[in-house]
Amino acid sequence: MNRPALARFALAAAALIFTATAPQIASAETSHDEQVWVNLTAMGSISDKLVYFAELQPRVGDGVSRVDPLLLRGAVGWKLSPSVTLYQGYAHVISPVDGGRDINEERSFQQLNVALGKPLGGELSSRTRLEQRWRSDGGDMGWRLREMLRYEHPLKAGSDAVNALVYAEGFIALNDTDWGARGGFDQLRSFVGAEVGLPGASTLELGYLNQTIDQTRGRVRMNHVASISLFYRH
Repeated sequence: MNRPALARFALAAAALIFTATAPQIASAETSHDEQVWVNLTAMGSISDKLVYFAELQPRVGDGVSRVDPLLLRGAVGWKLSPSVTLYQGYAHVISPVDGGRDINEERSFQQLNVALGKPLGGELSSRTRLEQRWRSDGGDMGWRLREMLRYEHPLKAGSDAVNALVYAEGFIALNDTDWGARGGFDQLRSFVGAEVGLPGASTLELGYLNQTIDQTRGRVRMNHVASISLFYRH
């Protein structure tokens, strides 16, 4: 599949997910929470074509009072072209339970990153991720599709020291499971903030993230997140 075809696929997937999202949110009863998410990511090249990333993500919720959850994720990727990379990865997620045993989730995932071009002097990219999920409180495997569209634009012409950054990522569960997943819209994440250049190729992303989660039966949870992400590139 060539780059224009990949771009059309990414945009079509995003349109499908985001269109399915709107009716769910509009008709639901909504609860709110304030959170802080920290993302520490190391990424780089193993060879000319082989790349990797490794993430540590503590998320502090319940009114910024406790860690919930902690996510460890890594992947190895193959550069199909300068603008297209395909990854295979694995994630381990620990969700504390008050007065009970932690819920552990294991995820295998396949991920396609595509640089879609430079409209209006910025950079548009897509990330498509297909997850296979297992949890310690059930026996079923859940399938979930995630599609992110990301756009960044320099705040000063001719310099990428500070970029304005926005992205949206929609999630769709592809099946029901005995641990609570329900097929259909799962969640939507929307971010607005800034990307700051650091020494070398590393970057720091700071901003506000809105996470809207379908809790079924007409209930939606909306998390208001202060998001801090450090990307160490070498």
